[in-house]
Amino acid sequence: MPYKSLYIVFIFLAAFSSLYSQQGSIPASALFTKVARIDTIVISEGYKIDPAKEKKTKKPFEYKSVPLAGQKAYFGDMNDYVTEFVRKYLLAHKWTLNCVQGRGISSFSVMDTVLKKYKIPLELKYLAVIESALNHNAVSRVGAVGPWQLMRPTAKLMGLTVSRKHDERRDWYKSTNAAAKYLVQLYGQLDDWLLVIAAYNSGPGPVQRAIARTGSTNFWDIKPFLPKETQGHVLAFIATATIFENLSKFIALGNVPIDVKFDDQGRVIAEVTKNPIKSYRFSDSELKSMAIVKLKEPLSMELIAQELSIDLRLLNRWNTDYELFEYNTYPSDAYNLRIPKDKLESFVQKKDYLTKRSKKILSENTM
Repeated sequence: MPYKSLYIVFIFLAAFSSLYSQQGSIPASALFTKVARIDTIVISEGYKIDPAKEKKTKKPFEYKSVPLAGQKAYFGDMNDYVTEFVRKYLLAHKWTLNCVQGRGISSFSVMDTVLKKYKIPLELKYLAVIESALNHNAVSRVGAVGPWQLMRPTAKLMGLTVSRKHDERRDWYKSTNAAAKYLVQLYGQLDDWLLVIAAYNSGPGPVQRAIARTGSTNFWDIKPFLPKETQGHVLAFIATATIFENLSKFIALGNVPIDVKFDDQGRVIAEVTKNPIKSYRFSDSELKSMAIVKLKEPLSMELIAQELSIDLRLLNRWNTDYELFEYNTYPSDAYNLRIPKDKLESFVQKKDYLTKRSKKILSENTM
């Protein structure tokens, strides 16, 4: 045999020996499959993919839309609950939202430009509304800074400069770029914008643990197992996005319609009246039998009803916006809880127990 032929055989055997040592036994079909075209990838006998054809048929990736109140296809049985939450949120925050509306004229334009670049829904800009009320100098108690309330590690990871001399978290354009990158990253893990909003607030860890615990990626299924603040953050985002996307249909926020209905896309389709929303009117007998206690932190309404022997329906009717306070979306740091006057002494006696027990109840599902 010529030396040249021996050299070729030696090379072939060496290559085969290396492949065998890495992969173990190799089927003969894998070694001797005939390939008619260079640009065809052979997966196995009888199954071939032509990359040229694959490119033509593959659809470009598109993000899901951000769900707004009224979208029954998304919210299902929770649609009425969400719509009612939006109404309460609008009533409680109408003056703040009115101020933010004027402040957002220029900042929304900047954010839209960035969000378009990343091809993500423009409604995500309303996350900055509930994060900072569009205040680029906002600083939280835990050190989050800027309109998007980015923590230092996250900001640096997303490419921002954060130092004593220069903090790009306060820069509208750069911070929005960083927030968009982070939102895209979270979406890649969670594939649902409400879960993304939850993870933006609490970090992805609690959301992933809630998913593992329930076996579901539906926000409403995992909601009870998320921190209360995170639950409220998601609801506040839905409400804020719904309100701002429908401002043209609302009366000025200082004169809110008493009832608002939505179509399946979350658009306002009817306003029952153009009179301002009025709070629940208590009867004279109710006012005479009512006491008000000031709360600085939420208590479990069910626990109060149980321990003080109060009808839970009565408590809910007297405190229709308590849910906002419980979810940390109430406009004030304190809440005036209405209870029957004859239960006031018992409430004072059990206040410490109610506080400690409520903390456990409100947090035990998130462990």
